[in-house]
Amino acid sequence: MTFLGLPGKYQLEVSGMGKAVPVSEKDFDAQVIASDVPVLVDFWAEWCGPCRMIAPIVEDLAGEFEGRLKVVKVDVDENNNLAYRYGVMSIPTLGLFKGGQLVERLVGYMPKQELKKRIEQVVGAKVS
Repeated sequence: MTFLGLPGKYQLEVSGMGKAVPVSEKDFDAQVIASDVPVLVDFWAEWCGPCRMIAPIVEDLAGEFEGRLKVVKVDVDENNNLAYRYGVMSIPTLGLFKGGQLVERLVGYMPKQELKKRIEQVVGAKVS
């Protein structure tokens, strides 16, 4: 939160870095495809048990990779065209995007260390 110099006036700063940010079909291309940094997209739904299990891990990794990775969440029930576009057949599905391209798809729950290892490979990898 930033003080704007006026009594009682504050501005909330939201950069999309350091925490998972919800995106929709309207802003997906701007937030993911046009991103200057790699993006982890968490395709999820409220009713999905494994999605709720992996959510805290995704949030932790958003903080750990702050500045090197953007993390976004796509609710597949509200954004089913995005799920169709990326062939999401089962959730949770995590998509790693780099240079506007889907470079890795991770389906189902996985432990934090394994997910972190897979992210490191993409964050340091070059897109051909």
